[in-house]
Amino acid sequence: MRTEKKQRLQQLRRWRIRKKVVGTATRPRMSVCFSNENIHVQFIDDTKGLTLTAASTVMKSTPDREKLAANVPSAKIIGTLAAEAAKGKGIKHVVFDRGSKRYHGKVKALAEAAREAGLEF
Repeated sequence: MRTEKKQRLQQLRRWRIRKKVVGTATRPRMSVCFSNENIHVQFIDDTKGLTLTAASTVMKSTPDREKLAANVPSAKIIGTLAAEAAKGKGIKHVVFDRGSKRYHGKVKALAEAAREAGLEF
């Protein structure tokens, strides 16, 4: 019962945020997903329904991926890698989609690392 309520509230938060956050080709949505073990970032054009580029702790191109986890130091690394991947595709401006997570801890560390690496949002 308790987990069902938490999941329902989480889904409502996700929907509330997604109503306001829409990615376009010129300004894609930077979607962040944290599992218990990994971090995933995608740059999505919602008008076409395409993922333009992505970065994750499980990608083979990620350096030292065996040492990365879903924590703040890893979030900083993935934020920097995501910004570099976006700049490689010519993306400078994004809309940040934090999902149903609060903007603190891992989410904040990832966002600040992406900003420091050159993304604007």
